[in-house]
Amino acid sequence: MVTIVIPDDFPAVMGPCEAYGPMAERHPVTYFESLPGSEATLIERIRDFEAVINIRSSTKFTESVFASCPRMKVLSIWGTGTDNVDLKAAARHGVTVTNTPGVAAISIAEHCLMLTLVVARRVVGLHQQVVAGAWPRGQSVQLRGKTLGIIGLGAIGRQFAKLGEAVGMRVIAWTMNPNPALGFTLVDRDTLLRESDVVSLHLRQSPETTGFIGAHEFDIMKRSAIFINTARGPIVDEAAMIEALKARHIAGAGLDVFHVEPLPSNHDLLALDNVVLTPHCAGVTPEVLEAGLALAIENVEAYLNGNPQHVVARPETT
Repeated sequence: MVTIVIPDDFPAVMGPCEAYGPMAERHPVTYFESLPGSEATLIERIRDFEAVINIRSSTKFTESVFASCPRMKVLSIWGTGTDNVDLKAAARHGVTVTNTPGVAAISIAEHCLMLTLVVARRVVGLHQQVVAGAWPRGQSVQLRGKTLGIIGLGAIGRQFAKLGEAVGMRVIAWTMNPNPALGFTLVDRDTLLRESDVVSLHLRQSPETTGFIGAHEFDIMKRSAIFINTARGPIVDEAAMIEALKARHIAGAGLDVFHVEPLPSNHDLLALDNVVLTPHCAGVTPEVLEAGLALAIENVEAYLNGNPQHVVARPETT
């Protein structure tokens, strides 16, 4: 019988979810509610198991992890991002890697709209001033009639584009795999950056996308532009972004992801008054948690049944 391990459920989400109990009744499952804390501990926890369900992106599956765990056959990731997994190493060591695409798309798109509105309407600053006894006026920006630029037309990018259209924004997009059938106006990247009042990033982190938005990109954006990032921090040159915000080369930013998470207490972003920061929580709602965790379990079941789904890395063939 195939054995399953969950090495990193802290804070606990898989253990309490509705799909966990039925899985544990069907298969032997070893469950760790604490984070591994080190590569050595991770290897110790997973080396004797065929199937691993990974909950936290802070748990890294490196070449040495795969080399030390020859029994592993399938790694099911909860979430879309795979930047914590060496996919090429997984393939070399005969491990199938799956993820849970799409389940958080609506939640993250709603979060993007929220960040856009909060920055455009200067909600945080207005709230602080009202609490302090002031009654400020004329500090908001209307979105209707403005241009929303979507970088990346995956499930999340498409959902946010629809929300942008719903509030009366003109939507333009750039994507790595252009497809006019998606129904959005496609432009080159620099045109998008120059024309957009709101630029929202929706790319998967990879060696090709790391540092994708840097000093040049911020320099050609409108001074009135708002930048939104709910994808991954390293896709953006953080130092260049901070400089653009400090110098008011762009008007503001709404950020859910960062180079280092949690943010250090002395981070430069914390001193800026034109940013709104959230703790990598755009896709964390009860609905998304249940759907995503259930799909991570379904991916293991599908693999065991000989019909793997949502595969992002396959074993190399010889």
